[in-house]
Amino acid sequence: MRAVIQRVVAARVRVGDRSAGAIGPGLLALVGIAVEDKEEDGDWLLDKMLDLRIFENAAGKFDRSLREVGGALMVVSQFTLLADTRRGRRPSFTAAAPPGHAIPLYERIVERARTAGVSVATGEFGAHMQVELVNDGPVTIILDSKAR
Repeated sequence: MRAVIQRVVAARVRVGDRSAGAIGPGLLALVGIAVEDKEEDGDWLLDKMLDLRIFENAAGKFDRSLREVGGALMVVSQFTLLADTRRGRRPSFTAAAPPGHAIPLYERIVERARTAGVSVATGEFGAHMQVELVNDGPVTIILDSKAR
């Protein structure tokens, strides 16, 4: 499982003419789920997102987590994070999990975040989305459950 997380002032996802979700200060997480991913991969990824100390303290140092600052979390599925671009010019997405495998893992991440008391917004799994964000910092970090 792979995620690109961005510390944001605000983020919003649109599907067509409607808003699918929006948050204020917090994290936008673009999440790609691989064929071999399991629940524990999503659990690790979420725990890392919630506890990673990438918010500034009073001295301006990265010392506070999303939980500590009371920030929101926007989770957006993005299978393209699993793109294999080693050969040719067209990316291969064979490493990305099919919806039947990916959706339950994605939903587990969202539900576990809500259970942890975090305000959560989402995109719409499998939809063509427009993601708007105001990156704060900018702070952008890549998390990969296989690198743990």
